[in-house]
Amino acid sequence: MILIETPIGKFNVWTKRIGSNPQIKLLLLHGGPGGTHEFFECFESFLSNEGIEFYYYDQLGSFFSDTPSDTSLWTVERFVDEVEQVRKGLELNKDNFYLLGHSWGGILALEYAFSYQSNLKGLIISSMMSSASDYVKYAENVLAKGLDPKVLKAIKDLEANNDCQNPKYMELLTPNFYYKHVCRLQPWPEVINRAFSHLNNDIYTLMQGPSEFGLSGLLKDWDRKGDLSKIQVPTLMIGATFDTMDPEHMQWMATQVKQGSVLICPKGSHCSMWDDQEYYFAGLIKFIKNVNNNEKCDSPVSV
Repeated sequence: MILIETPIGKFNVWTKRIGSNPQIKLLLLHGGPGGTHEFFECFESFLSNEGIEFYYYDQLGSFFSDTPSDTSLWTVERFVDEVEQVRKGLELNKDNFYLLGHSWGGILALEYAFSYQSNLKGLIISSMMSSASDYVKYAENVLAKGLDPKVLKAIKDLEANNDCQNPKYMELLTPNFYYKHVCRLQPWPEVINRAFSHLNNDIYTLMQGPSEFGLSGLLKDWDRKGDLSKIQVPTLMIGATFDTMDPEHMQWMATQVKQGSVLICPKGSHCSMWDDQEYYFAGLIKFIKNVNNNEKCDSPVSV
């Protein structure tokens, strides 16, 4: 546990180290908001044998960490400060510190880089676009239109009636959306179901919103497209063909940062670390080792 300070007091957040390598230390930022480190459990099967030390970490409000109820805590700025406190607690520095953020964790990783990139050796954004409005457009114009019209209407009716807690909502979303765009493995790995069962829905709904077809919570106006050029450290953008995030936007993001490369997983979805593992991890490992050896990173990353 790492003790962090917040505007309303001190709390404990949980971390766990896997492996040992003083030259490569990778901190994982899970999605949600309100998700858990469990989505990253497959990293052990691929990174441990490659000499990459990495850290599980449940953000404040998530799973093994303290879960205060004060909603004033759930801001991007406070989460960024939390990540910096965790970095200091783990004694990570610019010579060895790699940061990977998945989904909401990608927003958090980007925001951390804007404030503290001098602490980073490398940055990885996994399945996260740089604009909430662009994400909403992609969700409405591409993802939603890929659904059966009757299914989409039933989902939209439930959302319009603020009835997303109705069991019918998940009954519609799971086979028609989640199995196509969140994780394409059938059946889902046990850990995916377990991780979803541990989601802090209060934080998720407050920041993301209840709908899976866009952002309507506190993050609805988030946009960093115009600031990507400020990121100077080597950065890998990971997307996937069937992702909830637009893979073309992920490719574009890689052209906007100073030292960008991109990896688009051809068989993957939002959780391509699960449903396109060989491609995902081959590219991720190559990127980290290239940066560690001060070698130029290909764009796109070839595997």
